[in-house]
Amino acid sequence: MNNHRIVVTAHGGPEVLQLIEEELPLPGPGEVRVRVQAAGVSAYDLMSRRSGMLPGSPKIPYTPGLDVVGVVDALGADVSSIELGQSVAAGTVKLGTGGYSEFLCLPAGELFPLPPGLDPAKAVCLVINYVTAHAMLHGGAGVQAGERVLIHGAAGGVGSALVQLGGLAGLEMYGTASAAGQEAVRALGATPIDYRNEDFVARIRELTGDGVDVVFDPIGGGAQLRRSYKALREGGRLIWFGVAGSRGVGGIAATVLTRFFLSLNPDSKTAPMPPDAWESVRDSLPLLFGLLAEGKIDPLVAARLPLAEAAEAHRILERGGYAGKLVLLPDPPAGLGEEPIAG
Repeated sequence: MNNHRIVVTAHGGPEVLQLIEEELPLPGPGEVRVRVQAAGVSAYDLMSRRSGMLPGSPKIPYTPGLDVVGVVDALGADVSSIELGQSVAAGTVKLGTGGYSEFLCLPAGELFPLPPGLDPAKAVCLVINYVTAHAMLHGGAGVQAGERVLIHGAAGGVGSALVQLGGLAGLEMYGTASAAGQEAVRALGATPIDYRNEDFVARIRELTGDGVDVVFDPIGGGAQLRRSYKALREGGRLIWFGVAGSRGVGGIAATVLTRFFLSLNPDSKTAPMPPDAWESVRDSLPLLFGLLAEGKIDPLVAARLPLAEAAEAHRILERGGYAGKLVLLPDPPAGLGEEPIAG
């Protein structure tokens, strides 16, 4: 019985994502082995694959993937907090391993139990995307019911999470999206703005009169942040939390500097540093799992692809024009994991 995982063999295009076969990993003390049922695909995966210059990028060769959902099928020594057969989720951001794999050995203390009956592909959307959205809404912006907000990339994984959670918070929402994503944005409860064919600053002024209370910007770039700042009304907050529109270190540096200089403006608007979403994960993720189990949120899964088609998932990611999150579904050999083992 072997494990299959995706490895980035060199920086470059999607073709550098290669499927390898190796021995099944065994959990060490304090670890459990997880049979992965769903692994999320993110813009960070794409950016780190393209270039090793992105801060925090892993060294080649490495396995990408920031979030997984699966079933515990083996226990290492000294593990008592997790049971065999238990459904769990994990963020692999700080664990030194990637989620594009059939099996992963992870520290038991870093796993989050799932309520029974959740769709793994939808549950994995919560681990990074919804945790980030929750942190930006409540920790970063401190939103209040009735406020107006603009969400960039509103059809994407984090953007659609912001729209859904913003609806629960009682916000009036506007969202930029391509033509292909506007129907999804509208269905989630936000007014779509076509960022390719409309000036979003002018459109926001037209729709609201004086701007919005909060702009959530995961796009980054100096020009983008300055325009987002212009869309704010007096006393508004610009919450920047990503560089999805930047290529290379230069774009990231321009984004960071622009946010810093905007924060120094003497007007009543603010551009605070975004919070570290993962610092609040132990409070927010169980809450989000509860909302999913109760049917109060419904993550958008753009496509479910086999693990072996990770390169195709990255091609779809690069093309854009879809709504929600791309998810890989590892498919281990028949029978493997049906009888959990303890080690």
